[in-house]
Amino acid sequence: MAAQPRDVVEQYVKLVATGPTSAIVDLYAADAVIEDPIGSPERRGHEAIGELYKALEGLERETELHTVKVAGNHVAAHFTLVSVTNGHKMTLAPIDVMELNDEGKIIKMRAYWGPEDLKMEQI
Repeated sequence: MAAQPRDVVEQYVKLVATGPTSAIVDLYAADAVIEDPIGSPERRGHEAIGELYKALEGLERETELHTVKVAGNHVAAHFTLVSVTNGHKMTLAPIDVMELNDEGKIIKMRAYWGPEDLKMEQI
């Protein structure tokens, strides 16, 4: 039985905080496409998608899921990612919009965020 969209996004947000990258990538279909943030070049396939999430490895991080909206195989999630590295704290509050296939794998993800959604501070 395929995973339900809400379950997939809840697992996604959890894995963004805990990793590993391979587990995040496993949520995506082999030919999935992501655009994170919107306006950046699309990444297609597991290798390219993994490159994006590898940037999180080694960071102290946590996430908080605020809102999930589901319509069929489409889901939008607003969450916060807080990461700490080298005395800096980064807080990002995107809205990720995903489309899932019938097997419950993400086939498309677009992350809506801009400079006003990214806060950097020294700690």
